[in-house]
Parts: sequence; C-alpha cells; structure tokens
Amino acid sequence: QVFTFNTVVIKVQPSVKVRNGAPMSITCHADISKSTDFQLKYNFTIFKDRKLVFMTVSDTGNARYEIPVAKSSDTGDYQCTVKADKKIRSSDPIHIWVAGMTKPILTADKRDVLEGEVVKLRCELPEEEPPLQFCFWKIKTNSTPKETCVSESYTNFSVLEFSVEEGDHILQFVCFGRRNVKLEWEESAHSNKTLVTVREPFIKPTLTTVPSSNITEGDQIQFECSTAVVRMHDIEIILQKNKTILNSVQDRKLLRYSTVATLEDSGEYLCKVEQGGASKTTKLNVVVSELFPKPTLVASMTNLDKNKELILNCSINGFQTANFSIIRKNSNGDIPLKSSQTLKMRVNVNDTGSYTCKAEVKGIVKESKPVRINVYAPVSKPTLSVAGGLPEVVLGKPLQLICHSVMGTPPKTFRFYKGNKVEKIVINDTYATFLDKNISLNDKTGYKCDAKNNHSSGVKTSDILNVTVIVPVRDASLGSVPYGEVEDGSETAFLCSVKEGSWPILFRFFKKTDHEVLLFEKVEHSDRAMWHKKTMKRQDTGTYYCVASNRANVDVRSRPITISVILAAWKKGVIAALLLVTIAGAGALALWWFLRRKKKAKGPSMEMSGSALAANSTSEKLTRQPSDGDYYSGSGYIEDSENHMRSTDESKGPDLESAEVEYTEVEVSTLDPHRAPVQKGTETVYSEIRKANN
Repeated sequence: QVFTFNTVVIKVQPSVKVRNGAPMSITCHADISKSTDFQLKYNFTIFKDRKLVFMTVSDTGNARYEIPVAKSSDTGDYQCTVKADKKIRSSDPIHIWVAGMTKPILTADKRDVLEGEVVKLRCELPEEEPPLQFCFWKIKTNSTPKETCVSESYTNFSVLEFSVEEGDHILQFVCFGRRNVKLEWEESAHSNKTLVTVREPFIKPTLTTVPSSNITEGDQIQFECSTAVVRMHDIEIILQKNKTILNSVQDRKLLRYSTVATLEDSGEYLCKVEQGGASKTTKLNVVVSELFPKPTLVASMTNLDKNKELILNCSINGFQTANFSIIRKNSNGDIPLKSSQTLKMRVNVNDTGSYTCKAEVKGIVKESKPVRINVYAPVSKPTLSVAGGLPEVVLGKPLQLICHSVMGTPPKTFRFYKGNKVEKIVINDTYATFLDKNISLNDKTGYKCDAKNNHSSGVKTSDILNVTVIVPVRDASLGSVPYGEVEDGSETAFLCSVKEGSWPILFRFFKKTDHEVLLFEKVEHSDRAMWHKKTMKRQDTGTYYCVASNRANVDVRSRPITISVILAAWKKGVIAALLLVTIAGAGALALWWFLRRKKKAKGPSMEMSGSALAANSTSEKLTRQPSDGDYYSGSGYIEDSENHMRSTDESKGPDLESAEVEYTEVEVSTLDPHRAPVQKGTETVYSEIRKANN
C-alpha cells in the first residue's frame, strides 16, 4: 500500500474578505495518489496565526471548518495540515479579512464634576481581540473636538482620565477603536455620546492695591487678593510678580501683602486661586514713579600704570543731598572703601577690579553701574625659544617657537618676526606660540619676538634666535675594498657614505644573520665613514649593510653587499706543494717496491728456462739435421714461453693476476759447435713464473 501527497489546498467561502456577522466556511482538500485502492485515515488540523482552531479525522481527502457568524477577531492567516499514516503535508497560508468592527461602549465614572476634578472614561470593544487602538474625543460647546489616542496590546478596552479645566461647563465624550490589518487601518463606528456637567468651585479672584495710583519710590504699598468659594477646604491664594511668589495663604478667602515701593516694584502682579486641580488667575499692572535716578560713578582713568593716582567720583543728576559710599565688587562680597562722594588712591596691580557707588535718599538705596579699573605693571623682556628645546629644526618639518614674558599685567600682545618681517600677532596672558611651516635650507635670518601691554613703558623685544636647519640623511650606500671575494687573513675596508645630511652623522655597520649584529659604529663630521677589519676569517662570509642617521632621527639603510672569504694564495701553494711531494714520494716508493720484487723473481725463472732449453736442444740434436748453418736461439724460445705464459695468465683472469710473481736469472748453454755457429759468452733472459696461491 503505497501513497503520496500531491497537494494540500485551503479555501474560504464566500471570499477571503468577509463582512462582520456573515457566515464563513474554510475547506481543506488533500490530493493523494495511491498504488491501489485502499482506505486511509486523514487527520486535518487548521491553524489561525499559527494557533490551533480546528481539528478533525476523515476517511476522505476533504474537511470543512464552519464559522456561522464571522467576527473581526477571525481575521488572520489560516493554514491546513494533513497527516495520513506517517506522512504530513501542509497547505500554503491564506489571509482572511473579516471587515468591519463592532461598535464600542463608552462609560464615565461621574456625570457631575467641579473644575479641577478628573473624569475617568472606559471605552470597550467586546468582540475584538488586541492589539487595538482606542481614541477619545473631548467635545466642548461650540469648539473642535480634542482627540487623545491610546494603544492597547493585551486588552480589548482602555481607560483614560480627563482633567476638567477652567471654562469647561458642559462636556461631551465619544470614543472609537482601530486595528491594523496588513498595514491598513480599519476603524470602528463611534460610541454613544456621554455628557458631563461642570460646576465652578470658586469665582475668579479680585486684585487691588492701596494706594491704587500715583505710587512713588518710598511709599508704602499694600496688595489685596480675594475670592468666593463653594467650600473652604484646600483653597489656596498666591501673589506673584515675574514668577516670584511674594505671599500666599491657605483655607482663607483674602490675601494681603505690604512693602516699601521701589522703582523695581513696577510691573505685572498675578493673583492665583487654586483648589484641587482647579485654578483661576487675575492680573494687575503697577507703576512706581522714580524718586531719584541711579547714581553715576566716574573714574579719572580706567587703564593706568602701577603707582599712578586714581580718582573716583559718585554723583546724582539733580540731587546734591544723599548719602554716598564707594564700593569695590568682590566674588566673596562687596568691600566698602569710603562713605564719601569722592575717593583718591594710589593704585597697585591688586587694585584691578570693578567699582560702584551707592546713594541713599529717604531709605531708598540705589547703586551705580560698575566701572572696570585696570592697573598695569610693565612687561619684562621676553625670551624666545624652540618648543623642542634645542635651537634646531629638521628640514621639511614645522618649527614651533614660544615667546614668554614672565612679568607684566595681562593681556599682552606678542609679535613674532622672521628677519624684520612680522609673521604673527597673538594676544595672551603670559606666552604665545608661532608655527613656521616654511623652513628652507637657505633660511639665514633669525627669529625674534616682542611683547607689550597697556603700560606706558611700551614694547620689550627678545634677543635674536638663530635656528639650525638639519638636513635628514639621504641615500646611504656601502662598499668594500676588496669587493666580493676576500682572501682569508687579509684586511678589508668598508666604506659607508650618504648623498646628503647634516653633520655629525652616526654610521653603523651590520652583518645580516638570524638577527641583526652591530659590528662597528662611528660618529663622523663627514658624509662617509670607514671601517677597517684587520683579519678576515672564513666565518666572516655573509651579507653586510650600513645604517646612517643624524639629529633628524631618520635611519637610512644601505643596500646589502655580499662578502665571500676564500683561501689565501700562499696557502693554496703550500697545499699544492704538499700534494706534489706526497704524490712524488708515493711514486718513488711504488717504483722501489716494483724493482725489488722483480729482482727477487729472476733466479727461479732462469732455472726453469735453462732446463727446458737443454731438453729441447737434445731433442733437436736427435731429430734434425743441420741446414745452411741456421740455428734456433734460446732467446726465441724464451720469448715463446713468455708469450705462452702471458696468454695463459691473461686467460686465467684475476686469480693469476693476484698470484705471487718471482723473477729468476738463468744461464743458457751454447749449442754444439758442429751443428751451429759458435756463440760466445752467455745470454741472460728474464722470465716470469707466476705461482698460484694454491
């Protein structure tokens, strides 16, 4: 029994968009192929937004989920899963939208409230599922509704509190709901209107002054603020001017406040009555006429030298009779200097500061505007230095100069000169800096600076500063004499040189190994340095390079050179002579040994040749007749014998070659005088007889 799922399809009737309250049915169909006609059990499961909503078992490939009355909460993504035997197949999801929302229900916790109280409203969508958005409308008579919206993620209702404000008499409230479906907002119908009546807890306050007009500085002025209330509990009256609370009372209907009028008392006053959340205000503008103008403080000089005389004078325009005092302002409090209209003093640097004067008429005290007095000590002669310390700069890098004047009252004006040209002007307290970016090798002009302040002594100028321009080292190269191959034990000179660079220059010589090895270093007031290595050894073979640097702190490395230490010529001659002597000695020894062995082999060899020759001669006598005086020489016989033996020896191969050789001297006897010509003397023949080892 073999089967397979072809497709699983989910459908909705009447359509994927259904009106709220209409019937709806969801059908799931499984298309299956079988090898034979046999019965299968189908387990159908329908999910909405991945949550199980329907399950059934069927003998056919179809299942139906009926929803008699569709609600907006039925909106969602539906999917069908079919299980048969051990096989499972799911359909593609389908989105169903139940359009239209139920009408919300709005309730209020109270229908009659006082100004300042709070109304709590509850808007509910009974048949809807969150998330939802609720919007409330607060409608005043003859005004545009004020809307407030709240999102609810977990409930189908929302509660909102509204404060009843001043001027709210009859209020109407309405709410409606929204939900988001596939990035589209769907809105419900509006709820029923809820009516709320508002009553005043107290009347608007009244604010008056005594006297009501023609108020002059020094007059006594009294403020009164009153109201009428429904209930006295928690009532509060507050008097303000420019947001500053002047006085307040609680659980009373009247507030009083008195003060001596000054010019600063002119302005707008506010009386505020509060009870709970309710608040009512009344404003009143008060004008106070000036009794006398503010005094004026005049200084003989505002900028003056140390130890000079300063005169301060305080006066009031149109007034002569007043109590004057001159004061120095201080962060820790005012310092009275003199209760007089005029003050004379010889000033010091510490007298720099702000001064005012005060005048009093009929108890009214007024203060003048402050006058700034600056006392100057002369500047000291400035010093000009390089920021790095030494009066030098690397070519191509900026030069930073510092002009410093220790003494003198700030602010000071500093001017920097390169030669006689002003390069920069800086205003600072004690020092100033100048950055020269245009440094060239041909700069021969010196630098200087001057400083001044407002002291009458004028400008002080520094000494001229001459700056050395350091040229960085460039293009280092290394050479050697001899170059390339050096004889063992000989002297080698290494020369490291640079194309340019300011002196002195530090030259360092290195040999390249697994790690850099410093061999020699030297400081030269020159563009080159020489290193003599007295004795070169075989282990000195390798790669060498040099590094050059000066006060510019830039290391320049040369290209490496390779040195090979070879054997000295005289050592080669000694070795060759020793080899020749050795070879000659070995040859002489071999020759001596050869002759000695040959001499030992003469005796036995000749005896054997003589015996053979005698036998042959006898046989010759018996068998051959003489003819024309010819004869056989014994030497010919011996040669035949030697040839025969030599061939025999050669045929025997290595065994006979390794056999012992003996040499024997033999005498050959003369032939019969009747048969052959007479031969005088003896004839010596050498024959080799090889004795095998066996």
